[in-house]
Amino acid sequence: MPTGFGRLWTAQTVSSLGDGVSHAALPLLALTLTRDPMALAAVTAAGTLPWLLFGVLGGALVDRWDRRRTMWVTDAARALLLALPAAAAAFDVLSVPLLAAVAFLLGLGALFFDTAATAYLPDLLGRDPALLERANSRLRGTQTAASGFAGPPAGSALLALGRAVPLLADALSFALSALLVRSLPAASRPVPQARESLLRQARAGASYVFRDQLLLGLALRPAVGNIAFLAVETVLALFAHDRLGIGTFGFGLLLTAEATGGLLGAGIASSLGRRLGTGTALTCTAAVEGLAILGLAVAPNPYAAGLALAVCGAGMGATMVLGPSLRQTIVPAHLMGRVASTSRMLAMCAAPFGAFLGGWLATTYDVRTPLYAAAGLLLTMTAVTATMTSNRQVEAALRAAAPADEPDHPETEGTPADTGARPAPGSTGQRVA
Repeated sequence: MPTGFGRLWTAQTVSSLGDGVSHAALPLLALTLTRDPMALAAVTAAGTLPWLLFGVLGGALVDRWDRRRTMWVTDAARALLLALPAAAAAFDVLSVPLLAAVAFLLGLGALFFDTAATAYLPDLLGRDPALLERANSRLRGTQTAASGFAGPPAGSALLALGRAVPLLADALSFALSALLVRSLPAASRPVPQARESLLRQARAGASYVFRDQLLLGLALRPAVGNIAFLAVETVLALFAHDRLGIGTFGFGLLLTAEATGGLLGAGIASSLGRRLGTGTALTCTAAVEGLAILGLAVAPNPYAAGLALAVCGAGMGATMVLGPSLRQTIVPAHLMGRVASTSRMLAMCAAPFGAFLGGWLATTYDVRTPLYAAAGLLLTMTAVTATMTSNRQVEAALRAAAPADEPDHPETEGTPADTGARPAPGSTGQRVA
């Protein structure tokens, strides 16, 4: 791995740890201010709104800007931003609207940082598929460990020391991340294209995803998956209490089992891709997720439920390594930001529908019904996208992307180069086997 990857890996690990701290601290801070469920929900929802409102436009901006600079400036801005609620907490003037505004701006920063990081990584690693899988496996594993295992307990513990302490800790993590990212090697900037409106460039990026069968299949899986997983997450605590008879501590262990499976899945993703082929591996992991949720629905005891969640987490962890790695390999560099943000936006937009679906099914029928519905959605999605992301489709896309990393003067938006991959010699320019 290039030397620069170690710094990027460290920066994202530190930032993920801070994310885990704030993920636990912000709701708990809100809880000290109000008991109104709608007010608490507003703080949680505010963090996702930037993806819904500016997802594709943010990707278009990242494709215009220097990716490394976008990352470190964004993290430096987030570090400064957190000083505001920290000061408000210290002077006892903290409010729910302020927390919601901070959550929104942190989410906006995450949009720019995550999109720029996704676009920067292929440049850093020379668009090498094997290196990208290894890199995403490490990034995914440490992100799960930092934000899922270490961050939330640390956030709760720091909050006991004072309301401003977890916010200051998160600000420090962003500042350290900014310094590390600023020291990364410079990547080639996207070549300026013909002057066009930001909206038109954003539309071209979204069109690139929807008109490409493989990229559309890669985008549909997390979108449909979010509907299913949020339907489960909405009722999981109630399911654990009513059906499995476990309390708060046991519920925490269930979530830990899922995170442990996620670490395992991220670790074995590259091996699965080599043995089965990336397309087949993605189909298998999607099927495993659906079957695991079905197993959770019929679990007779907490141990079986924990095993089912661990298996589901393993499937998710492997998918989150293989899918992005493939996308980073086959998408032209000057479109990477828009393609990544479009895919992420689809997933984020789907999440609220899943939460509503889970609550409605549990209210109308019983607490197990959302789990059965989620399993059915996941297995149906697996069948629908199996041919879209097959090994043949993947191999054709890799061949089409192989001739050159990027043209010196990329075509302007709307030309054939922006509506599909560059054709391999003798091909028709379409990603069909």
